[in-house]
Amino acid sequence: MSEWRQITLRDVGTVQSGFAFKSRDWAEVGVPVVKIQNVRGGRVNLTDCSFVPQAVAASAADRYGLSRGDVLITMSGEIGSVGIVCSDTDILLNQRVGRVRLNETDPVLLRFIGYALQRPELKSLMVNIAYGVAQPNISPSLLESLPLQLPPRESQRIIGEVLGTIDDLIENNRRRVEVLEEMARAVYREWFVRFRYPGHENVPLVDSPLGPIPEGWEIKVVGDLAVIDKGLSYKGVHLAESGTPMANLKCLRPGGGFRRAGAKPYNGPFKPRHQVSIGDLVVANTDLTQAGAVIGSPAFIPRKGFEDGGIASHHLFIVRPLEHVGKHWLYETFRDDRFRGYTRGVASGTTVLGFRPVDLADFRLPVPPLELARRFEEIAAGFADLSDGLADLMEVLAFQRDLLLPKLVTGQIDVSHLDLGAPTEAATA
Repeated sequence: MSEWRQITLRDVGTVQSGFAFKSRDWAEVGVPVVKIQNVRGGRVNLTDCSFVPQAVAASAADRYGLSRGDVLITMSGEIGSVGIVCSDTDILLNQRVGRVRLNETDPVLLRFIGYALQRPELKSLMVNIAYGVAQPNISPSLLESLPLQLPPRESQRIIGEVLGTIDDLIENNRRRVEVLEEMARAVYREWFVRFRYPGHENVPLVDSPLGPIPEGWEIKVVGDLAVIDKGLSYKGVHLAESGTPMANLKCLRPGGGFRRAGAKPYNGPFKPRHQVSIGDLVVANTDLTQAGAVIGSPAFIPRKGFEDGGIASHHLFIVRPLEHVGKHWLYETFRDDRFRGYTRGVASGTTVLGFRPVDLADFRLPVPPLELARRFEEIAAGFADLSDGLADLMEVLAFQRDLLLPKLVTGQIDVSHLDLGAPTEAATA
């Protein structure tokens, strides 16, 4: 520890703010842009990114394009969240997020700083020195004044490799979850959108109000297939440090999926219709932006955090399928572009979009024979079980990482005696 020295971030580099994209720049598809909400838990999550067209991206790429290993810090709203870019995808940086730029190219030092900035006490310091009442902000110059403890280079490398190995495991498992989700979606589209299911060659298409569908299929509405309950309209005074877990809009990922960290403890009154259990299907009925990225997105209530049940907020519909209806088939139906387009079309509101239970109940869809639906349910349920297991593992890894990180980056755990081997050529490239 005696060889460690006290520095500020300014001693080794600067903080550069991202690009000020205009409201007209945003698009449904294109080049991802990292915003505040994408920087969480030491990583940069591209799942919920906004996009700009290629033409807009080209004008900003030279100065605001990101690379694997870049260290980002949020400078507005939720101050001081740090994330390390772990993707080779072309991505851009938005204006309220800062990027650490070293005076000299040094991937070992940059990786260490990326972890050192994640110390809980350092985030508290960032929050304390932020300015602004309604919307806290912190400037690049204030971030550059942050104090850091810098060990010898070999210790920097070892600390970066230890924590980086855990992060790599988390990232690999996250990608596996994405692959499993995409596999379920691909089977759904093939069987229930393109009608290329097993045995389709022997089944003719017939006319229906939704266009040609396989003979023997029926056109029904969601209201024929499930009971729909709206979640609890709650008062903020009943949100607490502990209580019944409440699934809410922050739990829903755009396009589908559950964010476990978004659940809120609630200690007020509620009714049985507001209750949810593990595996229950919920759908977002609200979107806080006109872009409508979340509205209509479905999710399953996860195992973790809802072991004893929970409730859903009024921004979610609880969709309870009838006994013969597969919940995974309904989930993929709600993830499909046709349903997402429908929800945007029926939603209303000038600043906040919303749609009604009757709108969900009236959505029409082709319903397959029971046997085919059951076959899909078995496949999709298997994928979902694997995904849940990987999500549980990621939480365990993140917990271990968060325990180790503050002790490693402050020298409480001595790594000088560790021999992880010389860095490989690939690791230092």
